[in-house]
Amino acid sequence: MLIAILSGLIVSILYIPFGKYLKGRFAIYVSFLPIALFTYFASFIPVIGRGEAVSFHAPWVPSLGINFDFRLDGLSLLFSLLITGIGSLVFLYAAPYLKGHRYLDRFYAYLSLFMAAMLGLVLADNVLLLFIFWELTSISSFFLIGFNNDHAESRKSSLIALGITGGGGFLLMAGLILMGHLSGSYSIQEMLGANEYLKGHALYGWILALVFAGAFTKSAQFPFHFWLPGAMKAPTPVSAYLHSATMVKAGVYLLARLHPVLGGTDYWMYPLVVVGGVTMLYSAFHSVFRIDLKAILAYSTIAALGILVFLIGIGTPESLLAATVFILVHALYKASLFLATGVIDHETGTRDVTQLSGLRKVLGPLFVAGMLAALSSAGIPLTFGFIGKDLIYEATLHTPGVFPVVLTGLAVLTNVLVLYAGFLAGIKPFTGPLPRQYADIHLPHPLMWAAPLLLALLGLLFGCLPSLVDGGLLNPAAQAMLHAPVDTPLKIWHGFNLVLLLSGVTLACGVLLYVIRKPSANSLAAIERFNALSPRYLFGKLASYVKLISRRYTQILHNGFLRVYLFRIIVFAVLLLAFRLFTGGPVRLTLDYLSPVGLYEISVAAILIAAIFLAVTTPSRLTAVVATSVIGYCICLLFVFYSAPDLAMTQFSIDTLTVVLFVLVLFRLPPFLNFANRAARIRDWMVALAFGAVISLIALQVLNQPIDGEVSRFYGDNAYTLAKGKNVVNVILVDFRGVDTMFEIVVLSIAAIGVFSLLKLRLNASEKE
Repeated sequence: MLIAILSGLIVSILYIPFGKYLKGRFAIYVSFLPIALFTYFASFIPVIGRGEAVSFHAPWVPSLGINFDFRLDGLSLLFSLLITGIGSLVFLYAAPYLKGHRYLDRFYAYLSLFMAAMLGLVLADNVLLLFIFWELTSISSFFLIGFNNDHAESRKSSLIALGITGGGGFLLMAGLILMGHLSGSYSIQEMLGANEYLKGHALYGWILALVFAGAFTKSAQFPFHFWLPGAMKAPTPVSAYLHSATMVKAGVYLLARLHPVLGGTDYWMYPLVVVGGVTMLYSAFHSVFRIDLKAILAYSTIAALGILVFLIGIGTPESLLAATVFILVHALYKASLFLATGVIDHETGTRDVTQLSGLRKVLGPLFVAGMLAALSSAGIPLTFGFIGKDLIYEATLHTPGVFPVVLTGLAVLTNVLVLYAGFLAGIKPFTGPLPRQYADIHLPHPLMWAAPLLLALLGLLFGCLPSLVDGGLLNPAAQAMLHAPVDTPLKIWHGFNLVLLLSGVTLACGVLLYVIRKPSANSLAAIERFNALSPRYLFGKLASYVKLISRRYTQILHNGFLRVYLFRIIVFAVLLLAFRLFTGGPVRLTLDYLSPVGLYEISVAAILIAAIFLAVTTPSRLTAVVATSVIGYCICLLFVFYSAPDLAMTQFSIDTLTVVLFVLVLFRLPPFLNFANRAARIRDWMVALAFGAVISLIALQVLNQPIDGEVSRFYGDNAYTLAKGKNVVNVILVDFRGVDTMFEIVVLSIAAIGVFSLLKLRLNASEKE
């Protein structure tokens, strides 16, 4: 499993140097990786079908409870097959779709990175590892959504998606850490043993709120749904992959995975049922008024995600099995519709459903794919969607309590609207007369119509033969969600009952709505009049207020003057340190423990004070630099007097290098200008004296504290035996705390590169002038 994830990451990195060779047929060869991974995961179907699971463990940061823990069970296998299976078709589809694109190498790099991140997310058995892959999906999807980075709308949409999902991810991290802290382990399997303790804890409500925030933002639940329609600015292969089977279902996967740990309570059920119910009805209603094919599919996707959250919230065995089946149903028909939409857009140059008709005459195989996918979304008998829809109605009707009628009514109304949207996207562009401007259209590359056709045919195959997927795939997935045995074979025919009646009502109402109502731009304009009440508008207003506050804050606290920054930082430090000093107990000023002071020390201190006075009063930069170097050398002498020659040599080297650099830089600067008036100088003197006094008092307090030499003895005893160094300070820096030093070097290197870039930019600008 780890190899499968690493292969995707490695391939995404290899695209950087070798991606320029992705041209012509070679671009199709990159699909071998997802195809191989799909075959690999498919080989586990017999094992998972027997109720077993495959685990992998490797320590990473065991002291923090972070390990490479991966687990393949029914739920993770279902998602892994969707990720790699639909991913394989998208890889193949994208080769002719983006043929000749100058950034084709980047596209496959981002797509491989995203695939690896999604596999890591669904296979992770450690919640912190899961979170790492969770954020990696947000970052890689940011690159994919903003792939057309020369378009302002694409850049804006990618930023919105990253902001919403990233913010939810931040809250999710807090919830996962809280879960791990309370349960004593970050392993999901070990959390199962502490589920009752978590549900009974006082912080259970906070955990749910944080987890829900992450899941709702990722899976585009109301009111965070608006980022997904905006993400349709991405190329169609991205939309088909991210928004039908993978990224948008990550939140659903999280809820399904944590259901055995956190589910089964009213605090879990009611928020999910309410949010899922509102999302599915709101989005299905909006899909009816859209005229852009991708917008129709986007809102119907949000409705499907709402249905899944709704079913997981109900939490009964029937609802969890229905959710499992609908995950596969939706992935098959929605990916097919997205890919078919991409072909239509590619060949006609438009996605406006009011301008599209009669394409069956020129895009025959695509018509078959679109029709089958639309029929599956409608739940027509002998399609897989029919079985999924029946299971949804069966789950709502068997919901305990007084809500079955309400929940079933919501499900029926949503499915009627989703049926209309599916017909609008899968059938409307192909029926009716063919406009003259589309008469010369021809079938594109076979890979572009074979991919949606294959997905649509699978929906028909699984609808006719559900036994192909129930025992080996869907029942084990439901079992992982329920954490109890599930053996419910899927059936095409359940007899004449209320569920069949509801299915018939859904079909009749949906078809009648499709026949009566014709899409138009006027209806879209009518509903857009209410945009001022939409979550997108409200979040936009909130973002504008944040920008306004940030601008005011910047104008007040960040005015561009370094002396002002230093003044505020030092004043804040003085107040904070003084508060802690005088509230932390009595201040001791005993000087008995100080070393005796001789003539040499007094002489050096006098020179040091004189140099300080000269540095802060001289109008010459060069004199100030020289005076500063004298201060540094005096400190070096004090180190020597008190038996610290290594520190003295380090200080001497740094001061010498600093003086040389200062002189080189100051030589290029204009004459010295002093904008400080007398009042400002007095203020600065007072702040400097206060800072020095506080630091001195803190130093005296530290010297009064009892000394524990355990750490010093450890380094002294082990510096040579373990690190083979006699200089203890150097050994600490480069060995015992070598990682800290490495990151400090990295930070300084990045800063140096930044400074060099700015200087080079300035030089280039001056040369052009």
